[in-house]
Formats: sequence, structure tokens, C-alpha cells
Amino acid sequence: MATANPFNTILKTLEKPDGGEFGKYYSLPALNDPRIGKLPYSIKILLESAIRNCDEFQVKSKDVEKIIDWENTSPKQVEIPFKPARVLLQDFTGVPAVVDLACMRDAMNNLGGDSNKINPLVPVDLVIDHSVQVDVARSENAVQANMELEFQRNKERFAFLKWGSNAFDNMLVVPPGSGIVHQVNLEYLGRVVFNTNGMLYPDSVVGTDSHTTMIDGLGVAGWGVGGIEAEAAMLGQPMSMVLPGVVGFKLLGKLRDGVTATDLVLTVTQMLRKHGVVGKFVEFYGEGMSELTLADRATIANMSPEYGATMGFFPVDHVTLQYLKLTGRSDETIAMIESYLRANKMFVDYNEPQIEKVYSSYLELRLEDVEPCISGPKRPHDRVPLKEMKADWHACLDNKVGFKGFAIPKESQNKVAKFSFHGTEAELRHGDVVIAAITSCTNTSNPSVMLGAALVAKKACELGLEVKPWIKTSLAPGSGVVTKYLQKSGLQKYLNQLGFHIVGYGCTTCIGNSGDIDESVASAISENDMVAAAVLSGNRNFEGRVHPLTRANYLASPPLVVAYALAGTVDIDFETEPIGTGKDGKKIFFSDIWPSSEEVANIVQSSVLPDMFKATYKAITKGNPMWNHLSVPSTTLYAWDPTSTYIHEPPYFKGMTMSPPGPHGVKDAYCLLNFGDSITTDHISPAGSIHKDSPAAKYLMDRGVDRRDFNSYGSRRGNDEIMARGTFANIRLVNKLLKGEVGPKTIHVPTGEKLSVYDVAMRYKNAGQGTIILAGAEYGSGSSRDWAAKGPMLLGVKAVIAKSFERIHRSNLVGMGIIPLCFKPGEDADTLGLTGHERYTIDLPSSVNEIRPGQDVTVATDSGKSFTCTARFDTEVELAYFNHGGILQYVIRNLIGSKQ
Repeated sequence: MATANPFNTILKTLEKPDGGEFGKYYSLPALNDPRIGKLPYSIKILLESAIRNCDEFQVKSKDVEKIIDWENTSPKQVEIPFKPARVLLQDFTGVPAVVDLACMRDAMNNLGGDSNKINPLVPVDLVIDHSVQVDVARSENAVQANMELEFQRNKERFAFLKWGSNAFDNMLVVPPGSGIVHQVNLEYLGRVVFNTNGMLYPDSVVGTDSHTTMIDGLGVAGWGVGGIEAEAAMLGQPMSMVLPGVVGFKLLGKLRDGVTATDLVLTVTQMLRKHGVVGKFVEFYGEGMSELTLADRATIANMSPEYGATMGFFPVDHVTLQYLKLTGRSDETIAMIESYLRANKMFVDYNEPQIEKVYSSYLELRLEDVEPCISGPKRPHDRVPLKEMKADWHACLDNKVGFKGFAIPKESQNKVAKFSFHGTEAELRHGDVVIAAITSCTNTSNPSVMLGAALVAKKACELGLEVKPWIKTSLAPGSGVVTKYLQKSGLQKYLNQLGFHIVGYGCTTCIGNSGDIDESVASAISENDMVAAAVLSGNRNFEGRVHPLTRANYLASPPLVVAYALAGTVDIDFETEPIGTGKDGKKIFFSDIWPSSEEVANIVQSSVLPDMFKATYKAITKGNPMWNHLSVPSTTLYAWDPTSTYIHEPPYFKGMTMSPPGPHGVKDAYCLLNFGDSITTDHISPAGSIHKDSPAAKYLMDRGVDRRDFNSYGSRRGNDEIMARGTFANIRLVNKLLKGEVGPKTIHVPTGEKLSVYDVAMRYKNAGQGTIILAGAEYGSGSSRDWAAKGPMLLGVKAVIAKSFERIHRSNLVGMGIIPLCFKPGEDADTLGLTGHERYTIDLPSSVNEIRPGQDVTVATDSGKSFTCTARFDTEVELAYFNHGGILQYVIRNLIGSKQ
């Protein structure tokens, strides 16, 4: 059981410069251990947390020693516990988390425990930002119109979240229309250093959104976890993690004129992806740091999931303190942050000689080598230098279907689809832009690229350029501050003139909430099989994510989004071809509308002011009239409404008893799906629109829900019935059992019938037959989506056998009681001659004490083949979850057993 903290001897008082004290803190220098001085800054945060939380039960002295000895232990994949200071949620992932907490209260009650033990023990901030859709664009009234529609569609979910904010302690809900979670975190929620009841410690956060890493730009350790892990962290469970290696990334020099932070992040993403950083921290250092504004750092940190790292960390320095001042944090708070970090040797002062840190591996980039670029057409790390874009586009049209190919026959590459747009004759070619969106936390929190985009718009308007009316243009800032500085600069009117009106404060197009494109455009694309393009300032461009009809999706800086909207196509060489014709018939080139870095810096300097941040965030907690009018019951147990299609009591704890069920093997299971590489969580559990012919649509129509009120899968995540039906419902799913046909179907092996994945899964489940999934490399990459594990569990999937797994997804599978197995290196379903028509038996010991993390497991098939896999239970804690039937069951049984 827990005991007193053995490190209380190093508890020191932090004095204020003018007398008095800030509080107490655990002093790392007081350990007098020379190894600590050489540790990466990111590892020191893990060390301080372990020391402060050491109780010889959840966190042990030997865990502290493992972290101090990081240089020797990190290559050995040792496991450590980590207790983050707080948890961050957004509404897509927050609704199911609150549903689970409400359901756990009921389960506690049913088992005779105290349901009030189910309460967050650390601060939980939930920002509602994923629900707004671009229904209305190119209109002065767009923000209000989209928000009204958002409230109509999501009233039930929002009321449920409002209930949660009252029913649970420690939970702040930031209402819709306030901004994007990561930007609000950066500008307002981020503490950098906590002072809780006189105890000082570094801020750290886990979030149920993979881009939680954006906060790493502020020197706060934060990363994305599955909703399941976040719930455990809220309830005081330590997160079990492998002590990561740290890649030291040295930045030198400064960016060339006209090169943006987005160009830099796409370059860094490609470099790190190539280096291989999955499961590692990346820590940035070097003299180039002084040239990077905090917003630029946050842009780089934001895209950690795209380069595969757990974190992209920028330690706190003078630039961080300046940003805290700019965003309206108080002088007293900033003084405390600086004093604490200096006292604990966690502050970087470039005026002092630097102690060389030890890193697991090293990379460096001269900032002047970065050139303008975009990424696409289907993956964030497929970077294309702007000057090669035209050639690359033509290669994509030629190449066979793949990440860089559309296989359009030569003779139809110049095809022109003629259509009528509201009475105007229009035409569409391959590569024409139909969506141009300035969107996403990645870029809209960066004033230099936002004001850069506005300057491009100003120059274009003055020269007489226009955006074609059928291109769906939108601007969705991540914070109200953006609106304030665009107005102060006097540039918003030029963005409006080109159709980039503000449409809402949320994720919008970046997560697929792009709304419909005009019917005439949609028909022209579908009927002529055109490869239409979207250009967005987002962070993800997987196929089928941005919009079902845009097969090519490019990530670009906000100013480039405006440039491509003006050009109307991605099939252009900006160096040699004109963007358009000006008012006097003169050809206008890219260089005519592109602002210099100095022009941008000057306008940022005069337009972005601390009072804007103070005013914006003062208003946030007051909510808005629509939110304030939602009435909710004040009960601590939730009254489930059986007729609700949004919030439904999940079946996870039905029939649960106090004794764990023990580990399960798999006997004679059928293969539900047979996949290749890079199956993302978007394929497994799509967040976007609900297709009219899908099992989820049938469920909704049977309950009287009109098609226009279907909303998205993401917004329906509080209802397990819909999410189970939405599992593997992605229209772009490629399943080898279908022999080349694309779509959300599979084969029922015993009868050979082809049905929706859900219907086949239910057939197996009702017949008492288990199922498995075969997959290639990087299974579960993309967003940290707990429904990508919950859904398969509800479909009856017992195991996934893959070449490799994405970090968060693998732990989510374990958390839901699904066995993750890896083929041995060099082997996969194809090399082993597996077709997916076999039956599979996985032999596991019936006692959890006989299973070791990472042990070999034999898989046998009824065709006589057998092969060895590695069981990817990576830690002892994960085995305990598996023994209990899942992480939530483990937590409930532990809480009932605890005396607290």
C-alpha cells in the first residue's frame, strides 16, 4: 500500500525576490546527482512528476532511479508510471469520456460502491470545438448561421456536457464558439507551472486529441492519449509508459524571406518521419531557437503526430515568457514560472553557457534551407516543394493508385467537365480546387501566417484578382483573438472580398466538417470522375477525410491557401505561370501578391496586442446566450433516455462482478477483415458524414431521424449503437477479402455472402463465433480515437494481427480487452500465405501470471498453417487490464477495493 514520500527531504521553499514565498517544491538540484544536469528538459518533467508522486505503490523509488539513469535505461524500453498534472478533452472525444464516467458511476452503484469516487482528481478542461460545420460560407452572417445549426444538431450532446460540468468536480467546459482546444490551451489554459495549495510543479497534460502536442511549444509536456487512458488519468491512475528515447533536433540560422512556419513544419515532418521517431520525444535546441516565435514553435509541436513522435518539445526560455505576457498572463504568474524553472534548472537562458544535453540521436536543420512547399495529395509527410508542384501533380495523375497516384489514363487527363453554376457557365478540370480552407489549430494560432494570408488577399484585391464563385472558401480561426487582430489590421475586408469570411471558431474542414459543396459542382465531379482538389491549412489530409469528393487534398500555409484559391487549380507552376489576369488585362504572378517577411512582421507588431487576449478569454467563461439557455438536471447519476440517438448507456459493465474474468485466448475465430498497410483510425471509425446506405443510417431512420439531421459519426460518439454500426464504415476501405472492390463491406466466410462489415460481424457474434483482423504496417495510425478500439470490441473482434501498430491505438486495443499481436519481422499475411478464409486459434495461458509482456504466441489455422507472433502487451499494467477485461473494469474494481 501507499507510504509517505521518501523524497520529502528535498522539499524546498521558493522565495519571492521581494520577500515572502511562492510555495514549496521538490528540488532536483538538491538530489546532488550529476546525471540530472545532462538529462533532456523533457525527461526532467517526467522525473519531477515521479519524485512528487512517489508513494512506493503507484510510483516507486526504483522508477525515479530509472528516469535519472535515462541515458542507460532508455535504450532498454523500461516502463515508468507518469501522472500528468491535468487532462484536456474536446467534445468528439469528451462526450464518450463523460458517458463512460457516468456509466462507471452506475456500475459502482450496482456493485455496492460509492459512486462519488468516480470524479476527476486532476483538473479537466473540455473545449467544445469539433461540432461546428461549414454549412454556410462566403457570407457576413456565416458565424451566427453555422452556430445556430450547430446548436440545433447538438443540443442533446451539449446539454449532456453541461450536466457533466456540474455533476463532476474539477471539470471546466469551454462552450462552443470559443475556439479550438489547442489554441485555447496555448493562449489561456496552459499553466506552464502549477501552484496547487502552495505546491509548485511543472504543468503537464494528456489530451484526447492527438494534436495536444501543440502545448509542447510553450514548454508544457503534453501529448495525445486515447479517451480510455485519459479517463484512467482523471481517476488518479498513473499512466504506464515506456521511458522514451529523445531525439535532439538542432535548429540553426533563420528562415529566408517569404518562407512561412508552415513550410518549416512540413519540412521538419518529412525529416523526422524519415529519421523514425515513433514512441520518442523530440527536443528542439540550438541558436536558431531565438529566431522562432512561440507561435512558430507551437506549429512545429502541433504536428508531432504527423511525424510520429510522442512530443516535439521546446523548453521554456525568454521567448516563452514574452508570449505569456502577450497573451495576458499576470506579471506575478510569470515571475513565479521563471523563478521555479530557474531554481529547478528547467529554464533555458541563451545568455548563459549551455550544458550540452545528451540525446538518443541527433538531427539538425539550417532554417535558411527551408523552401516554400505543400504536402499531399493523401499524406501529411508527402512534401512537395512549390517549384516542383506542377510536375508532381502530373506524375500523380499518371501513377498507379496509391499515396501518390490516381491512375488517370493519359487520354482523359485533359478532360473538361462543363456545368452550370447558378446560371453561369463553368468548367472543371483534374486538379481544380473546389475547397480552399484556412482552418486548423496548426496554423490559425500563428499571427504571422494569418496576417500573411490577409496581405496576399489585399494585394490580390488591389490588382483585381478574384476567386471563382464555385470554390468553397472559408476561414475558421482557433480563437476570437484572430478576429480582433484581423480587424485591427484593417485586412479582414480583403479576405471577405475573396470569399474567406469567418465561418466559425472550431476545427471545421480539417476534421471533415467541411459541409456540402454546391450540388452542381458535386455532380460535375461525380459524373465525370474528376480528381478535384482541396487546399487547406490543416494537419491531416488522409483520403476521404476532408470531403468525400476531393480525392486530392493538400496541406498548405494560410497564404498559400489564398494563392491556390485565386489560381483555382493545383496544376500550376507559380514561378512561370500567371495566377490570373488583373483589372487592366495584365497577367498577375505569384511574386506580385506574396508579402515579404518584413511586411508581415510589421503588421503583426502593430496588430497583435495583449488586451485582445484578455478580452477574449474574459468573455469565454461567461458562455454565449445559446449555451446559457440550456437547462440541465442537477443529479449526480445521469438519467439515461432510452429514446436518445446521441447519448446511450453503453454495455461495457453489463453483468460485471467483483472478480476479474481472466485472460482469454481465441479459438476457431473467423477473419472479419484482411487489410494492407496504413489503415488509419479514420478507416476503422470514421468521424465524418454518415452515408445514406449505411447500417448507422438505417438505425437512425428506423428511429425517425431525418437524413439532414444525421450529423456526423464524431458527434454521435455518445451512442454505442451508432458507433458499432459506424465501425469500418469508411467508404474508402480496402479489404483484401473483397478482391479489389473498395468500400465498407466484407465476406461472411461460412456462406461467402458479401454484406456490410457490421452485418457480417453480428452474424458471427450471434452464432457465438469470435473474429480476428489481419493487417499490415502502421495499423491504427492517425487520430487517437478510442472508438477505433471500442467499436471492434463491440463487433466481437478478439485480436488484431498486424505488422506494426500506432502507439496510442495499440494501448487502446489493450484497454478494451483486444489482443494486439505482431507478425515476426519479414512476415505478414501474404508471405505466410494467409487468405483470411481460414479459422484462427491463438493459444494464451489461462492465468495472467503466466503471460509476460512481449512474449511469443503461437497462432494456428484450420488449414494446417501455424506461425509465431509477438504479444504486444508492453507492460505489466497492460496485462492487469487484460486480466480484468479492460481498463475501466480494472479501475472500478480497484476503486471499490480502495479505502480512500
